[in-house]
Amino acid sequence: MAGTVTQLWRFPVKSMGGTPVDAVRIDPRGVHADRLWAVRDLEHDITASARKVPALLRCSARYAAEPGRDAGPGNAPEVIVTLPDGTELSSADPGIDRALSELAGREVRLTALPPGDDTSLHRLSVRQSRANFSAAEVRRDFGLAEAEALPDTSVFSTKQVLTLARYATPPGTFVDLSPVHVLSTTSLASLSADGVPCDVRRFRPNVLVALDDSGREYPEAAWVGGDVEVGPVVLRVTNQTIRCVVPTRPQPGLELDRGLTRRLAQSTDRFLGVYADVTTPGMVRVGDAVRVREPAPPGAVRRAAAGPHRHAPGPACARGDRPPGAMTGSLARFLQ
Repeated sequence: MAGTVTQLWRFPVKSMGGTPVDAVRIDPRGVHADRLWAVRDLEHDITASARKVPALLRCSARYAAEPGRDAGPGNAPEVIVTLPDGTELSSADPGIDRALSELAGREVRLTALPPGDDTSLHRLSVRQSRANFSAAEVRRDFGLAEAEALPDTSVFSTKQVLTLARYATPPGTFVDLSPVHVLSTTSLASLSADGVPCDVRRFRPNVLVALDDSGREYPEAAWVGGDVEVGPVVLRVTNQTIRCVVPTRPQPGLELDRGLTRRLAQSTDRFLGVYADVTTPGMVRVGDAVRVREPAPPGAVRRAAAGPHRHAPGPACARGDRPPGAMTGSLARFLQ
């Protein structure tokens, strides 16, 4: 399967609107300078996301200057935040935390990503972890009614679930799960309710690709376990991307879309796009060729060995066969 890179996105501040770029380096940490800032919820002592603080989506962020090659954990360049009323404030402005707190309706602080060996902004307390694992919390984050099944957790490895049971975001990053998020224009068109493709900004991918001929409505679902070549970069696809309520929420130029949650549930079991790790780094540009190498279909032995962490429909956790709350709350933090 082949295609072309149509858009590249970098998000300087977690849960705020990002910046389209023409070219960017992608390395094992992901898109260079992606999410080097986040908003800290001081009341709850946790890194905030648009699930809990939806007002963040009404802001956008850009770097004051193109980040140097040394930008990264412990070295976050100056960022400019645009508030809903159009006011622009620098991360160096002493009034930015007050302005963000007024917008959020709680005390928050714009915070730079610390050095990789500092996990103080990532660790969850036992209380926080238990709260995030509660079924009630997951239902709120996914916009689920009491009678609806909990989300499918079978696509996530035990290692991923255990990591996010301990940390709000993986240490050394402000991303939710994986370094790179890839989405196709085919999926955006397939999810449309009126023939107009869904706006890519709702789903916050790093790489948007147009496929020559996918033959499927949601082609990324078949990529898990395979490789995607994006120009000189090679990505190993690890998971489908599960979707909470964030894509439905308003942001500049986009209205509230409550029906999107239902369309996702009915069409894709709430998945859209994929997460990926970086196996070969390099510089990617809009217009670069894309080549997808899907995984070979597993034989009976491989299916048996794969165990429950395959993306088959009707997972045990969604049917209630696992202990109440098991492996559900961490999913509430898997979406950007």
